[in-house]
Amino acid sequence: MDVDSWLADTRSSYDTVAVSYADQLREALAGKPYLRAALALFAEMVRTAGGGPVADVGCGPGHVTAHLHESGIEAFGIDLSPVMIDVARRDHPDLRFEVGSMTDLPLADASVTGLLAFWSLIHVPDDAIPAVFAHFRRVVRPGGPLLLGFHAGDESRLKTQGYGGHPMRVHVHRRRPARMTAWLSDAGFTVEAQLLTDPDEPVPGAVLFARRQS
Repeated sequence: MDVDSWLADTRSSYDTVAVSYADQLREALAGKPYLRAALALFAEMVRTAGGGPVADVGCGPGHVTAHLHESGIEAFGIDLSPVMIDVARRDHPDLRFEVGSMTDLPLADASVTGLLAFWSLIHVPDDAIPAVFAHFRRVVRPGGPLLLGFHAGDESRLKTQGYGGHPMRVHVHRRRPARMTAWLSDAGFTVEAQLLTDPDEPVPGAVLFARRQS
């Protein structure tokens, strides 16, 4: 798939659904104790690494960015969708949000202590993942933590409607933790732990904790 094509489809789709998406996800973490625990552990890893800025890549409306900020982490958000960033700034005016793509992160080398991508990799095609992970490694300081959340499985499907019934055109990819671990290893990260959530649901979730190698 052409890079410009899937990025344009993802950007326009989330511009379209941004307000409805924010309304649906505003309290999403309240009912997800295991994800809150994963975020708390990630925050502790950032503090142990010396603190400093943390990039929430694919931040959407900023609810995870704000959750980390409330736990004492210097978190800021980056998202491909300008409208989504507008919503994030509206809902969290005291936090930093920027428009940007994970395929070409607008961050300096080794400029963040940690990075998370919480269900924001699900629209990235397989052939683009290595380049995305290379950018993650570039911007994270040596030894810094990485937290990934994603749909677990093997299937991909085209999503044409969502979040309030608005039209979308994005491919949704499910991936097995072992495959993500291999990509991370190739990019220079060491995976330290994994968590599978809702394993009996139609679409389980997976969380990986990794660390940038020196």
